[in-house]
Amino acid sequence: MSTRGFTSDNASGAHPAVLAALGAAAEGHAASFGADRLTAALDERAREVFGPSATILPVFNGTGANVIGVTALLQRWDAVVVSEHAHLANDESTAPQLIGGMAVRTLPAPAGKLGVADLTELLAADDGSVHHARPAAVSLTQSTELGTVYTPEELTALVRVARARGVRVHVDGARLANAAARLGTSLAALTSDLGVDVVSLGATKNGALFGDAVVVLDPALVEPVARLRKATTQLASKMRFVSAQLLALLTDDLWRTTAGHANAAADHLAGLLRSELGVEPAYPVEANAVFVPVPQHSLGAVTEQLPVLPWERDVVRAVCSFDTTEEDVTTLVTGLARLLR
Repeated sequence: MSTRGFTSDNASGAHPAVLAALGAAAEGHAASFGADRLTAALDERAREVFGPSATILPVFNGTGANVIGVTALLQRWDAVVVSEHAHLANDESTAPQLIGGMAVRTLPAPAGKLGVADLTELLAADDGSVHHARPAAVSLTQSTELGTVYTPEELTALVRVARARGVRVHVDGARLANAAARLGTSLAALTSDLGVDVVSLGATKNGALFGDAVVVLDPALVEPVARLRKATTQLASKMRFVSAQLLALLTDDLWRTTAGHANAAADHLAGLLRSELGVEPAYPVEANAVFVPVPQHSLGAVTEQLPVLPWERDVVRAVCSFDTTEEDVTTLVTGLARLLR
């Protein structure tokens, strides 16, 4: 019997439309390394979604998308600026340094989001000395690792600060779909419309079986990203199987349906936590993640018996997926009620 949990949206299955697209892609033979009709159709669709200057390059995973996208923005002596919670700082192992050769500078982000004042101060403090890595790019995670969402106005202010210092902008969009669904905007409204250079577009967390993409919004970066994709072993020989999934999600805004469902499930979970348990989530619930405060004496039992992820201090994370059901949410809250007594 299949089970669904809340440890991560990476643990979810694949949407039926994605599986159908994969099945169709498996019929017959096709040209390799992206010279196939599905990858061509995906690129055309990406221009419709992100704007006429966009190019989409499928990759195997989010780490690859992030490292390739940011590396294309930097010289070997440069640094990328991220929030203290960013995957580039905490969850990509040494891939940014080993593969990208970059320094990673972190800034405090109490609610997951970089602040304009902090970014302004860090960039202004750079004196050009060869003794320090030059901050040449900023990476913004949307939605953030704490489940919060940058508004277009917040992103505009951060991009403006970066541009004033000649700093390029990358968006880690592993859950970009969740942010856009929450805000009721297009994907372009949170990226290309604001002057972002490169986007890591997540699919695995939003109904795909595997695969993500680098969306290049500055045409001058297409060749560097394409060459880095090959050099970092992220170029699939049978690329049509990654492209088919991305194309399915970008067709008829399926990405919005899947992300919207996950967001709604998170809202339902947060609502039950408040009404049934009197528990307020540790961070605002703005996408598909709910961070649940748990007393220290109950933490071990909660993480051992319930499908949630230990996070920080006395907090566990519950992430909803495109296939999370009302029963899943109710079962989790019932379990929490039993263990938190």
